[in-house]
Amino acid sequence: MAVELTADQIRHVLQGISVPPQPQIMVDLQMEQVMPIPDLRSIARLISHDPGLSGSLLKIVNSKYFGLANRIASIQQAVNLLGCDSVINLINAQSIKGEMSDETIVTLNRFWDTAQDVAMTCLTLAKRIGYQAPDEAYTLGLFHDCGIPLMLKRFPNYMAVLEEAYASGGAEQRIVDVENRVLSTNHAVVGYFTAKSWNLPLHLCDAIANHHNAYSLFTDDSGRDAQLKTLLAILKMAEHICACHRVLGAQAEDHEWAGIEQLVLEYVGLSDYDFQNLRDSIRELGVG
Repeated sequence: MAVELTADQIRHVLQGISVPPQPQIMVDLQMEQVMPIPDLRSIARLISHDPGLSGSLLKIVNSKYFGLANRIASIQQAVNLLGCDSVINLINAQSIKGEMSDETIVTLNRFWDTAQDVAMTCLTLAKRIGYQAPDEAYTLGLFHDCGIPLMLKRFPNYMAVLEEAYASGGAEQRIVDVENRVLSTNHAVVGYFTAKSWNLPLHLCDAIANHHNAYSLFTDDSGRDAQLKTLLAILKMAEHICACHRVLGAQAEDHEWAGIEQLVLEYVGLSDYDFQNLRDSIRELGVG
């Protein structure tokens, strides 16, 4: 049974977790984004000032996952082609790694590798099923587990708790229920507050908060939260394809996916056969 945290419990535990400040590049880009007519040249110039982010953006845009016909050679080209919102989503997603990396924590190496794989897979899946904002799916893929590095810094035994959570997760018990019981908070809650403090779009914050609530959401036939369900369907397919249950949870079987597979596939209109083909084609791109 789901165990929800009270506001007081969340507030108490978050006092011991240091959420990094929003990167300045995100602040500057979001200021441009809210202008009546965003200046694409200013956006390109801001991104170009950071060689690391510039290189990451061009690498993503020119990857097989994005599927553009012609190679993009400059940040200005990328901004002009993709538009303000898409480029800013991609940059926001990349910014998190720089702010949350801790070279003293070796465990995070596998975490970030997996997060990048999930993000690229989300991008591909979003395009394949016709989601109108694949860059949002990419951002969710990279951000959704951003609470894990912060939990690891706060709780030295966190990875052991996470492994226990993945071992017992499924339709009857959520992965975050184990975290709530042992630590009185969970990585989805911490990730939600981080994303919210960094001014990510609220629907992405909600997806981060609910990314282990898929079973209850997909068994709700009220028709509400269509955008949330679509984003979570993309994310849960991507997590399964990238074997997060093995990399993060040290489990041979994906118990969470087993409980929601048919619900998710039915929601996005994919048969088992379609999904297997899609999974195999994505893995051929180097993921999984």
